[in-house]
Amino acid sequence: MKTLEEYIVSIPDFPRPGILFRDVTGVLDSGEGLRLAVEELAKRLEGLEFDAIAGVESRGFLFGAPLAYHLGKGFIPVRKPGKLPRAVVRQSYDLEYGSATVEMHADALKKGQRIVIMDDLLATGGTAKAAATLVERLGGTVAKMLFLVELYDLGAREGRLAGYDIDAVLKFPGH
Repeated sequence: MKTLEEYIVSIPDFPRPGILFRDVTGVLDSGEGLRLAVEELAKRLEGLEFDAIAGVESRGFLFGAPLAYHLGKGFIPVRKPGKLPRAVVRQSYDLEYGSATVEMHADALKKGQRIVIMDDLLATGGTAKAAATLVERLGGTVAKMLFLVELYDLGAREGRLAGYDIDAVLKFPGH
């Protein structure tokens, strides 16, 4: 049986020269890879009390929804603007190459609920911080931030995400 790390495909010079892109979609190519990923993510939530998983578009959906199903929890989509049909709350954030915005249904959670934020990859933490801000604006608490892969030397834990409980299954250097 392959290890989870063996399912991650490293692609040099994507999306620009000097970047070693960690492609998590290799995990999805195999039922065994996806099952292994969900099981490893679930292990990191053992003993944690929480109400739902908020998955960040789009690859956070690919791992967050099956994880929520596996654990019998609800799933909250955190989406790009204009994709959710009901009233939304919106949060913009800065990227190294511009800015972006995410939205969540305004009624996605109840005050006091404990939410796990799930995304495929943690780099600088901008998207995860925006999702956390949405959860907190709606009266929820971020119980944990969970990632399949973390690029550990890009400073997210010490910077934007300082103070949050963060976990990742796999860790790689960012450059």
